[in-house]
Amino acid sequence: MSRNLNLTAAARAQKDEFYTLRADIERELQHYQKVFAGKTVLCNCDDPQRSEFVKYFAQNFHGLGLKKLIATCRAVSNAPARLTEFSSPDDFISTQLDGDGDFRSPECLDALKEADIVVTNPPFSLFRQFVKLLVDFDKKFLIIGNINCITYKEIFPLIAANKVWLGCGMGRAISGFLVPDDYELYGSEARLDGAGNRIVATNQCLWLTNLPLDKRNRPLTLTRSYKDNPELFPRYENYDAINVDKTADIPADYDGVMGVPITFLGKYCPAQFEILGHTASNDLSPAVEALRIDPVNRNRGIIGGRQKYDRILIRRL
Repeated sequence: MSRNLNLTAAARAQKDEFYTLRADIERELQHYQKVFAGKTVLCNCDDPQRSEFVKYFAQNFHGLGLKKLIATCRAVSNAPARLTEFSSPDDFISTQLDGDGDFRSPECLDALKEADIVVTNPPFSLFRQFVKLLVDFDKKFLIIGNINCITYKEIFPLIAANKVWLGCGMGRAISGFLVPDDYELYGSEARLDGAGNRIVATNQCLWLTNLPLDKRNRPLTLTRSYKDNPELFPRYENYDAINVDKTADIPADYDGVMGVPITFLGKYCPAQFEILGHTASNDLSPAVEALRIDPVNRNRGIIGGRQKYDRILIRRL
């Protein structure tokens, strides 16, 4: 929890320089190799000198069959904002921008309009605005966010409607971020690498995407039985649903509504389950309203007078 609070505090302070490690990029990108052929990729929060996203796509330009690679970055210290365009790994043009290089600036929006796919680690403090922009421009994307973004009122409806989903990496599958020297080294796995770079490990991040992903077609294997073990699945006092504490414990023989951990979304198969909503006061969807049986306690599910963590409300198809 402390690691997550540190990341949240960084977002609120707009300390957004978290550079994704190459190993984490390679681990996730291996699942999407075929989607980039003939496409223009945009990394619109990325200094080509520091961003491993840009370096990955430049070095794998021909292997992925890219049409073009574009990178934009904000002005920092004495370095101006720039737009860099690659037509091959070694053939690129870098142009100084008139504006500050913010992803919402007119020059960066022109680059966004040209792009087919956006791949980056956007600023944590502007994550909601970043996703809204991608959706408004109807772009394909693969980005990194705080795991709590699942429940944002701007993000969750997109997940429930199968317009956005989780990528393959989540939690410890994202091993850390390189940060500036003035950032706190927090997390049990925080470290200095061989070159003295500072790396923090939050274990509280995930990949969010709308790119085709094979794992979404793989149903969960369900082995638990509600009939044989009803005591393992108590009913909420304020929702017409049972509680399931672990995704692995979802019963195979229960057809009603279940509240499951938010990490369930990392294994969600839309052909197997329907997402109705989640146990939060800001979820006013008709499906969730119909499940509320206590007009006062409208937030997280209550069992034995105590609130559980936020739960995704699902039903087997």
